[in-house]
Amino acid sequence: MGAFDALGIAGSGLRTHQTWLDALGSNIANSNTMRATTDNAFQAEMVMVSARAAGGVEITGSALSDAEGLLVHDPSHPLADADGYVRAPALDMASQMSQLIMAQRGFQASSQVVSFAQDTYTTAIGIGR
Repeated sequence: MGAFDALGIAGSGLRTHQTWLDALGSNIANSNTMRATTDNAFQAEMVMVSARAAGGVEITGSALSDAEGLLVHDPSHPLADADGYVRAPALDMASQMSQLIMAQRGFQASSQVVSFAQDTYTTAIGIGR
């Protein structure tokens, strides 16, 4: 492991957790998005990640949840069909909130590693003076 590998590994963690946080934020913000029964429901985004051979992680893509969603009976909704149904996203808010906490903690941990690495490198440079 090279002298600056810790920064690269932690940086990849920061990027990955930020992307995960962005996706979760969008999912949570659209959890109450209703659509007509003839349209697809809002599809939650799930970030796909893999380990890099050199250390760290990388985003390999994303997947979307089921477009069918759930039919909800709400005859007063302006998009309701003749039977009073609208299409809602099939989104488990408990899972989204749990993932949000994990992503926040992962981002904080990666950020702390960057901070420690910077302090270590600064001290090492100071010793060489």
